[in-house]
Amino acid sequence: MEQTDILSLSLAELESCMKEMGQPKFRAKQIFSWLHQKQVTSFAEMTSLSLQLREKLQEKFCINRLNIARRLASSIDDTVKYLYELPDGNFVETVLMEYHHGKSLCISTQVGCRMGCQFCASTIAGFVRNLTPAEMLLQIYETQRDAGCRIDSLVLMGIGEPMDNFENVVTFFRLLSHPDGFGMSLRHVTVSTCGLVPRIRELADLHLGVTLSVSLHSPENRRRSEIMPVNRKYPVEELLEACRYYFSETGRRVTMEYAVIEGVNCTRQDAKALADRLAGMQCHVNLIPVNPIAERSFRTLRRSVERFQQELESLGVHATIRRTLGSDIQAACGQLRRDAGKSLENAQENESRNKP
Repeated sequence: MEQTDILSLSLAELESCMKEMGQPKFRAKQIFSWLHQKQVTSFAEMTSLSLQLREKLQEKFCINRLNIARRLASSIDDTVKYLYELPDGNFVETVLMEYHHGKSLCISTQVGCRMGCQFCASTIAGFVRNLTPAEMLLQIYETQRDAGCRIDSLVLMGIGEPMDNFENVVTFFRLLSHPDGFGMSLRHVTVSTCGLVPRIRELADLHLGVTLSVSLHSPENRRRSEIMPVNRKYPVEELLEACRYYFSETGRRVTMEYAVIEGVNCTRQDAKALADRLAGMQCHVNLIPVNPIAERSFRTLRRSVERFQQELESLGVHATIRRTLGSDIQAACGQLRRDAGKSLENAQENESRNKP
């Protein structure tokens, strides 16, 4: 019998399972607490349940784990990057960061990405599959176990496009914030998107309270379509209108992420076009020095980022420069997974060559 991944089940779904098993409803709440508050890794640890029930749970359900394939600790700040191996042998990346407000974790939502953004390492190795709600939660739980800390805030900016895995991400949000579970306020959660307009509107209608971060990277449709294929389907005008809708429905100011790329999007003219696009919007711009990757020629000079910030500020646009963390450990998402994939391919090729 195929086992069900119990970490992905809501409390209501657990209650339904308990009813089917002839158990009282309150057992579901006990199990939910063991899973998401105490974060046990086996049913044997659920000592408030009878041995008979624990054995039945073991037959019907599974509690998966993520294996730490690599753990890189920065020597210049407190950033730690994890390459997690999933139960099926795929890899995702998770980054633990230290801020003045506490520990923040950047998690992945997919194995790979199909969005095709030209400056991103995540998309190079291709899209494999969506992560389950449990696999998103496990990035938090495994990191807490390894680092011995409580995660205070969360960003969905790792590998994958969260809005392309919308249903699982929303389920994850509800599990994450449940008062009988992990109990994180969704006001401490930021979800990043390259611009899937219908999903932005759906998220707004749910009124979950998460912060929306939009990867804009160019105010002009022609240039944005060159570096971000999603713009060919959802152009800048539609994207910004969806962002205005998000603010009107939630009262949450939208962050515009802008990777400053030499020779692509950081001229005075670009600054003026961006200021015109954002006029009257409740948002702020977060400028990002683009991360160099071997397969692309995109580069950023620090002085170009600072100059672009000054130009935006002079035009009345509030802009900050993202603090660079873990630059010595490839903290930009996608690079460790890509390297792990290459290593696996090389090992398989060598094994094949050595076979008689």
